Amino acid sequence: MKRTYFLTKFNLVLALLLFTVTGFSQTSSISLKGIIKDNLGFVVVDAQVTIKDEKTNVNRSTKTNTKGYYEFKDMPTASYYFKVDKANYKKYRKSGVELTLGQTKTINAKIINLMPEPEPIVDELEVVDAEESMDNAPALFGISSKSGRAFRSGIGSGYYRNEPVYHNTESYNSIEENGYKLTNVNPLSTFSVDVDAASYSNVRRFLLNGQKPDKGAVRVEELINYFHYDYPNPTDEQPFSITTEIGDCPWNNNKLVHIGLQGERIEKGNLPASNLVFLLDVSGSMDQPNKLPLLKKSFKMLVNELGDRDRIAIVVYAGAAGVVLNSTSADNSTEILAALEKLNAGGSTAGGAGIKLAYQVATDNFIQGGNNRVILATDGDFNIGMSSDAAMKDLIEEKRKTGVFLTCLGFGTGNIQDSKMETLADKGNGNYAYIDNLLEAKKVLVTEIGATLVTIAKDVKIQVEFNPTIVESYRLIGYENRLLNEEDFNDDKKDAGEIGAGHSVTALYEVVMKGEGDGTNPTVDPLRYQDDNPTDSRKYGNELLTVKFRYKAPDGDESKLLERNLKNKVTDWSKLSDNYKFSAAVAGFGMLLRESEYKGTLNFDAILKLAKEGKGDDQNGYRAEFLRLVDAAKTIYE
Repeated sequence: MKRTYFLTKFNLVLALLLFTVTGFSQTSSISLKGIIKDNLGFVVVDAQVTIKDEKTNVNRSTKTNTKGYYEFKDMPTASYYFKVDKANYKKYRKSGVELTLGQTKTINAKIINLMPEPEPIVDELEVVDAEESMDNAPALFGISSKSGRAFRSGIGSGYYRNEPVYHNTESYNSIEENGYKLTNVNPLSTFSVDVDAASYSNVRRFLLNGQKPDKGAVRVEELINYFHYDYPNPTDEQPFSITTEIGDCPWNNNKLVHIGLQGERIEKGNLPASNLVFLLDVSGSMDQPNKLPLLKKSFKMLVNELGDRDRIAIVVYAGAAGVVLNSTSADNSTEILAALEKLNAGGSTAGGAGIKLAYQVATDNFIQGGNNRVILATDGDFNIGMSSDAAMKDLIEEKRKTGVFLTCLGFGTGNIQDSKMETLADKGNGNYAYIDNLLEAKKVLVTEIGATLVTIAKDVKIQVEFNPTIVESYRLIGYENRLLNEEDFNDDKKDAGEIGAGHSVTALYEVVMKGEGDGTNPTVDPLRYQDDNPTDSRKYGNELLTVKFRYKAPDGDESKLLERNLKNKVTDWSKLSDNYKFSAAVAGFGMLLRESEYKGTLNFDAILKLAKEGKGDDQNGYRAEFLRLVDAAKTIYE
């Protein structure tokens, strides 16, 4: 009896000890920590950091210290909802934060400072008709008066006594890098084309200033598509040619598929007549050497490229919006250049009002069968009236129904609202470039004038179907914010990207061939209702993939289809094209700047070697500049 009692008591004590040890081991070695900074790189003190168990809703909170540091210790294993809050800052939210036994997890978050810029003092308000000539207006937007700043708009004119103080408020969308997709589960990869090149020149600006670019500023597809590639001209009256290659991937043991789309090249003398409206930001934030002065020099170059069939109007905005120059023949360049020269900066930024007025001027002077376009030039700041991304998106989607296209040009540093500029260009059937110097202005507005200003196809979509009997998995490099659903490809109501005259589009896929995976590919359970041993491979022979393109004419509503197949024939490295090697080098460069988990064996020396191999015919020196940029990045990162 005593022995039984002793054993029972001993077992109870042992169970309690085991429970205590087990409970302790489930929490004591699990922690979450990090540093909270703002968009300028400064630490944020006293930010409220909260984590909530997504199943039990139990939460814990702490505040950042004077170094922006926070830490949670002794956490239970669970999936958490993570958030950061502080007055006058944009909220940060992240779900699905997994904490597991024995793990110390780090989340360094960036929150955007929402403090508004100081408003200038305005008095002497006087109503002025927007259609009056410049000579009759008592005050123009941005034209200097005897003291302070004067402005004029279709709403009124005013006088600014004080210059506002501006802070760095650059913002970029976060990018969740594309991962591998299993071909037998997701055989289709669908995305909208992207011919914007703003990311490359913006990244260049960071690197030449000795800074690491914000990861959200590095859009790999825009780095790749900044460069020209030697693709053949279209034939058979098609507006595009399609080029495909497959070779060894330079940074791992997989293969790399290269897909190139070349738009029809049109000589400058054969471009359609243009009805252009320059929509220029002359707010106070533009009063810097690399903003309004660079803007004026850039647009003067464009004016000198236009002819007597082309027309130009100038709309400006600061505290409000107004017409500075009514639609004028480009043959009268003296008047146009004089209007540009008189502009000076001052005031707030009523971007929404400017966009509405510019589209109105463009539609009033619409040229049937011509190139009707608003060219927005700004540092990206919109702080008066309609300013949210959603409101701007709705406005531009409505205005594109007029048949007027949109080009967005970003200037300067400190205020670039990259995500907003990209959204405007995307939803406005247009393109987005960043002008950091006169050479870039020449590239965009002179050398590539057709590609920048003349759209040859709209709503261009790409869909790639991989053969699951040959390809085990694949990964699209870049295009993260251009992905579409499978069904969007055949839906002509779904908006997609535009291509200008002479534009090329390049897409790269890393592919894992059947049976060559290293065990790190994602896995899923076998599909019950699908045949995972298709017999169609006999029908389609040795096809690796099929590439399909859909596009519409610039004034059309129904899409057309192009289709090409790529055989499973890996090209020897020595026979791969310069296009293949150089685009792979640029893609690898982007992955290094983003510190990608898929960079494999890449380093900057390998990028330099690869780029030199694929440099090819570099008439304008852009590829040579890329090599210098890689050297600069190597110094900063290594």
